[in-house]
Amino acid sequence: MKKVIKYIFLGVFTTTIIISCKKDILDVTPTDRISTASIESDTTLLEAYITNRYIGERIIASEADGTNPGFGRGFEYALWSSITDESMYTNDDNTWLIVRGQLSPENMGSAGSIWARSYRSIRECNYALQVLQKIQMSDSYRNQLEGELRFIRAFRYHDLMRNFGRVVLVGDRVYNLTDDLTDPSLFDRKTIEEGLTYVLNELNLAAEKLPANNSNAWVKGRATKGAALALKSRLTLYAASPLYNVGTWDDAVLAAQNVIELNLYSLYTGGYREQFLTNDNPETIFARYYTRNANHVHLEIANGPNGYGGWGGNTPYQNLVDDYQMSNGLSPFLEDGSVNTASGYDQTKPYVNRDPRFDATILHNESIYRGRAVEVFLPGGRDSQEGSDNWNTSKTGYYLRKFMNDQYPLQNPWGNAGFQPWNYFRYAEILLNYAEAANEAFGPDVLPSNATMTARQALNMVRKRPSVNMPEIPLGRSKDEFRKDVRYERRIELAFEEHRFYDVRRWKIAMETENEPAYGITIRKNGNTFTYTRKEALSDRLFQEKHYWLPIPRSEILSSNGLLEQNPGY
Repeated sequence: MKKVIKYIFLGVFTTTIIISCKKDILDVTPTDRISTASIESDTTLLEAYITNRYIGERIIASEADGTNPGFGRGFEYALWSSITDESMYTNDDNTWLIVRGQLSPENMGSAGSIWARSYRSIRECNYALQVLQKIQMSDSYRNQLEGELRFIRAFRYHDLMRNFGRVVLVGDRVYNLTDDLTDPSLFDRKTIEEGLTYVLNELNLAAEKLPANNSNAWVKGRATKGAALALKSRLTLYAASPLYNVGTWDDAVLAAQNVIELNLYSLYTGGYREQFLTNDNPETIFARYYTRNANHVHLEIANGPNGYGGWGGNTPYQNLVDDYQMSNGLSPFLEDGSVNTASGYDQTKPYVNRDPRFDATILHNESIYRGRAVEVFLPGGRDSQEGSDNWNTSKTGYYLRKFMNDQYPLQNPWGNAGFQPWNYFRYAEILLNYAEAANEAFGPDVLPSNATMTARQALNMVRKRPSVNMPEIPLGRSKDEFRKDVRYERRIELAFEEHRFYDVRRWKIAMETENEPAYGITIRKNGNTFTYTRKEALSDRLFQEKHYWLPIPRSEILSSNGLLEQNPGY
């Protein structure tokens, strides 16, 4: 058989590819896949093909346990949080090399699938768009499916741009192995501005064609107008941020405002932790839903404390714990690291009276979990290295609580857990996008033109909703002061939801946040009292300027015969 070379636009294409071969035993008709001819002649098969574009193929070994991956890292063993200052993955899973600045084009660790999966999906969308124009169906339904494909393709480009910066824009063409792939223009990485302009235009077209919401008239988990506008809100916010610097804060305000003005979404009032466990959530704009036939990683056993039989996966850092405010809205620490005595923080009771989202997100010593108190203390704590299954012990002294459903079994969960939804966009993010952009454009208390709220009011909606009920940010804050308020709120509200990695980069503060030591806590029990000693949980954490963007995999550079330009520093 002829040698098959993986090119940038071909990746690992899912539809049938016919490769020239000699007539031999390999020339058989495959029975484990649907042919392109069938897809191109059957409306039902085409719709199924389009629906399956919301997921991708497993590219690297450490992902997609139980069901194929969707957009981003989602619910995997090592969450995207574990290459940030939010958490560490206890058993590495190819995350430590990224945290330690050892990322290279030859070894991208847990980030190694983004380029190939994204371009594979773009090619699949282009193929479906071509077929869609030829197959018989009503114009209205064709428009809906076209809107979905444009949204999916835009989402894949968004994932490429936020990780690699400049990208190759493929257009609508479907490249094949028989095409001449030696033309340098096929590997021309456009400017960030050109990439964003293209994707934002695609989202405008998608929004025009998509239904307003995913009610009974549409299927949950498929794109809507709100999803397209939410992605536009995120991208315009990125575009105006210091790392990108190709857009305006005014555009970002307007994009978030367009989502708000749909009047389709509201903040969930049934509990901060509970909102991540329910499929019926007015805050959800776009999410991935799971069934018993397509469950994802069983989060409870994957992240639970070792004393419960859990594997202690994504364990929060002390860095994140320290950043949670007290319930009175004051930080427990001053900027120099000393205790803020005015906050009421007690070093002997460090977890008392914190922002309610702390207990809803992080399991700590004495947290009540599944019928008993968590014990990470020494000596003898059941969830410490002196407990059972100590190979799974948290190295930070904390365990993850967010996303965990206590109604699911922790031990032997197979097939009976892993049905939580994963939010790609929720309304709180849009309000925080609006607050950030409106502050940068006008200040915290100026009402933008044709808007219904100021930046400060939007932020306070997130802080003041039931189950959180943090004190409002008061009038009179300067733009710089309010910028810190916004960054705090994104750090806490969106923790573990794949935002922190991109936020610290777009704000260009990663040289500071990602070079801080990765801290944990050692707790010792003496009688009825505890002492708390900070420790380094993961050594040699390192971030350099080149790490603002990921490297393009070396295999992709070689496949292009060196025509594809690598990111600087790699």
